[in-house]
Amino acid sequence: MPTVEGREARVWIDEYVKKAGKLSGVAKMVRALVKKAVAGCEEYVNPWKIPTFDLNGPLCFYMVTKEHVIFGFMRGAMLRDPGKLLEGTGKYLRHVKLRSAADVGRSEVRALLEQAAKLNRKEPVTGTKVQMKQSRAAGTRKNGRRATTPD
Repeated sequence: MPTVEGREARVWIDEYVKKAGKLSGVAKMVRALVKKAVAGCEEYVNPWKIPTFDLNGPLCFYMVTKEHVIFGFMRGAMLRDPGKLLEGTGKYLRHVKLRSAADVGRSEVRALLEQAAKLNRKEPVTGTKVQMKQSRAAGTRKNGRRATTPD
């Protein structure tokens, strides 16, 4: 079971969502949407302490800010976005800003998630979680200290 700060990742994420204040409901809905729409995905916390989902590699993440919940897709640049919801200019990452339950409930948001899951099922992706497992196998960092990961 992956851990963060000595706690199970699930428990850490529960606390993260509770601390979201007025956006707690939006964060809960994002989490529930991913779990419902993407069978077999695994929830974990990445090294930057961001709740993330894995399905054959990193799939998506969400972060609570003061004004909205960022719902990001690791392969967002590859997704069709007829609703023009995706933002960002990175090589791969794209995100949607969700401010309300109505935003999370939009069919276009679910469609983006389903596309991302389909991509990951079709073609495995490497990324942070895979690299974390490899670094743990190596056992040490450049500075000679034992590597620590949230896995």
